[in-house]
Amino acid sequence: MATLEGFRGGGGGELVFDGPGINGDEEEEDSAAVLLSVLAQHGQVGLCFYNSENSSLHYMIDMPDNHELQLLARVIQEVSPHVIITSAKQERCMTRFLQQLGSNPDYKPEVVTYPYVDFGLEVSKQRLLSAHLPSLPPSISERDKMSYLSSCISFDSPLMLRTVGALLKCLDRRRVGVELEDSSVRVPILQFNAYSLKGVVYIDRDTYSVLQIFKSELHPSVYKLHSGEKEGLSLYGILNRCRCKFGSRLLRQWFLRPTRDLAVLHRRQEVIRFFSSPQNSDVQSTLQSSLRNIRNIPTLLRRMSLSHTKVTDWQGLYKTVYSTVCIRDTVRHLPQSIQLFREISEGFSDDLHHISSVISRVVDFEASIAENRFTIKPNVDPAIDEKKRRMMGLSDFLTDVARRELEHLEARIPSCCVIYIPLIGFLLSVPRLPSMVEREDFEIEGLDFMFLSEDRLHYRSQRTKELDHLLGDLHCDIRDMETAVMTQLQNTILERSSSLYKVLDLAAELDCLMAMSSASQEYGYSSPKLTSHRSITITQGRHPLLELCAPVFVDNSFQSTESQGRVKIITGPNSSGKSIYLKQAGLIVFMALIGSNVPAKEAEIGLVDGIFTRMQSRESVSVGLSTFMIDLNQVDGLSLLAASMSHWLRKAPVDVPHVLLATNFHSLLQLGLLPSSALLSLLTLETAVDGDELVFLYQLKEGICHSSYAANIATLAGLPVSLVQRGVEVSELYRTGRPIKRIDKASTDEQANRCRSVVERFLNLNLEDKELDLQSFMKEELLPSAGELLNHS
Repeated sequence: MATLEGFRGGGGGELVFDGPGINGDEEEEDSAAVLLSVLAQHGQVGLCFYNSENSSLHYMIDMPDNHELQLLARVIQEVSPHVIITSAKQERCMTRFLQQLGSNPDYKPEVVTYPYVDFGLEVSKQRLLSAHLPSLPPSISERDKMSYLSSCISFDSPLMLRTVGALLKCLDRRRVGVELEDSSVRVPILQFNAYSLKGVVYIDRDTYSVLQIFKSELHPSVYKLHSGEKEGLSLYGILNRCRCKFGSRLLRQWFLRPTRDLAVLHRRQEVIRFFSSPQNSDVQSTLQSSLRNIRNIPTLLRRMSLSHTKVTDWQGLYKTVYSTVCIRDTVRHLPQSIQLFREISEGFSDDLHHISSVISRVVDFEASIAENRFTIKPNVDPAIDEKKRRMMGLSDFLTDVARRELEHLEARIPSCCVIYIPLIGFLLSVPRLPSMVEREDFEIEGLDFMFLSEDRLHYRSQRTKELDHLLGDLHCDIRDMETAVMTQLQNTILERSSSLYKVLDLAAELDCLMAMSSASQEYGYSSPKLTSHRSITITQGRHPLLELCAPVFVDNSFQSTESQGRVKIITGPNSSGKSIYLKQAGLIVFMALIGSNVPAKEAEIGLVDGIFTRMQSRESVSVGLSTFMIDLNQVDGLSLLAASMSHWLRKAPVDVPHVLLATNFHSLLQLGLLPSSALLSLLTLETAVDGDELVFLYQLKEGICHSSYAANIATLAGLPVSLVQRGVEVSELYRTGRPIKRIDKASTDEQANRCRSVVERFLNLNLEDKELDLQSFMKEELLPSAGELLNHS
C-alpha cells in the first residue's frame, strides 16, 4: 500500500495526500438561506447569490471555466447554496454538471429552472432598478439609482447581470426572509459584495479530512443533541480563539480559501507578529474584551429595514457601536505602519460616534425594558414630554373624578374607579354585586354598559366621554409619536450602514488575527518566511495536533528546492510515523497559506496552488467508483506506483510538484524501478531492535528501510506469538519457493507426490491441440486426484 502526497507550487507543482471528506464545508447551523443563480455559455460562467442572513447580494464577474465546470464546483463547495437557479435552455455541460450534483447523496440543493427570457439582460437591469434597497431614500430618481448601482455591481459582466435578474425574480416569488410579513413588505438588499476565487489555493474535501483541518463531532451536552455539532480536535479548533461570532466565521472562510496572495498574507502576518510580542498582551486583552460585545449587525440592520426592531436590538446595536469606538480609540495608539491598524483608525469613522451618541441621547433603555417597547428619553421631543406629563398627573385627577362619580351612583354600589384602556378610552369601573346575575341586572341609570371583566363592570358615563374628548387617546398618541422617532432614528442608522458593515469586516479580521496570535504564543509557533519561488524549507517541524496528544513528539525537517528533493519516497515499518510526517508537512504549508504562524523552529514557504492527498480508501456506493477505480486513485500496486513516480522524475524540474510518498513497497527501490534523478530523495524513519522488541525513534534520515518488521508490528498490535511465528515461517517458505506444509494435520509424501504429478501433467498439456478435450482431462485427471486428496485429508 502506498501513501502519496504533494504540493503544487509556483509555475506548477502539487501536494498529494488522501482521505475522506470535509463535513459539507462545515456550514453554520443557522436558518439562513443561500440562493445561487448561474449561467454557463461559451466557456464562460456568470453567477451571483443571495444570503438571507444579512440580506446581501454577492456577485462574481464573468470568468472562464472548462467543460467540467470546475470553477462553478469550487464556488458551490464554498457557498453551499440551498437553491440553484439556472436557465431551462442550457448548455450540455451545465446539464451534466447538475446531474452529477443531484447524484451526490451528501449534498442535494434544490435546482430551479426559469425560462430563458427571465435571464434577459434588459429584464435583469429593470429588476435590479426595481429592487428594494432600504439604504437609499425612497424618493431617489431612476437615474441616480442606476448611478448608485453601477458603483456597487459590475455592469461589464453580462452573464452575471443576467443571473441577477433571475435571482431577483426567485427572491420575490419565494419572499425569501419575509415569508411571514405583509405582502407589501419586499425582500431587501442591504449590501452588494464582489466575490472572487482568484489566488485561492485549491484543496479538495479528502485533504481537509485527512489533515484534520475540520472535524465535527456531536455535542456532548444532552441539551444540545438536536442543535448541531461541535468542533472536535482539529486545526480550526485549536486556532479558533475568536471572541465574536463573526470572527469565527471569517476564520472558517480563511480556512476554506487559503490564498497565494502575498500581500494578503503579509498583511495578516504583521498583525500576528505584533500581538505575539508579550509586551502587547495588555492591549490585546483590552481589544478582545471589546470584541466580545460585537453583535449581529446584519440581522439588526435587516430588522430595521423591516421596522421590526426590538428593545434588545437597540441594546445590542448601542453596545456594538460603543465597543467599536473603544476599539478605534485603542488602535489609534498602536503603530499606524501596520495596515490593519491604519484601516481601523481611518475606517471606523465619526459615523460610529454619531450613531452611538444619538442612540444614547434618544433611547431610554431602562423604561424600554420595563415597558417592553421603544421609549425615548425626556427632552427629545417637547410634544411627547407634554403628553407624558399629562399622563403622569392623570392618576390623582382620575381618583378625584371617581370620587365625584360615586356621589351620583346608587347607594348599593360601594365603590368605583376611573380607568384608561388604550384604543377604548376612559371607563367607569364598579364591582359586580351578588344581585347582578343576568345582563339585565347590569343596567345602571345614567351609565352605558360596556363589558364585564373579572367581576368588575365597565361603563361609559357622561364624565368619561368628556375625558375622552378632553384628554384624547394619550397612550396611543405617545406610542405613535415615539414610533415616529424610532423610524427616524432607524433611517439615520440605515443611511450609515456602510460604516457598520466596514466595522464588522475589520473587527472580524482583527479578531481572527488575535486568535491565531494567542495560539501561536501558547504552542510556540514561529512566523514563516513566504516567498514566490518554488522551494519549501521547514526546520524542526512539528505536527500541530499530534504534539498536543503525544507525551513526547520528535520534530523533523523538510526541504524541497527548485531542483532537488521535490519527490520524496519515505519507507519504514507501520506505525513508524510516515503518515504523520506527510500530514505534518501539509499542515505547516496550509497554515502558512492562511497567514498563521507555524509549528517549526524556522520555515520558508514557497507558495503552492494546490494541496492534495491520497491516504485512505472510501469504498462506498456514494463515491460512485468501483473498488478497482478507488485503488487506482490510491496509486495501489507496485507497477502503477513505479509508473507514476517515473512520470514525475522524467519531467523538467519546473514542471514537478512537491511529492511525498510513503510506501511499504520496498521493491520499488530494491528492484531499481525508478530513474536516477536529483529530484528524488529517499528517506526513512529510524527504528531500533532491542532483542525481539522494535523501538520507534521517529527520527527522519536519508536512506531506505530494508524490512517492514511485520512480525514485530504484529506482536506490538497484540497478535498471539504462535500466530506471528507461523506467519514468519510461511513468509520465508514463500520467499524461497519451498512448499508450505499444513500444521493442523501432517502432510504425507504420498500427498505431495500426487499434487506434483497433477501439476506436471497440466503443464505438459498442449492447449493448442484441437483434439484435446480439456474438460475430459480435468474430469479424468484433476477431479479424481482432488477427490483422493480430500479422502486422505
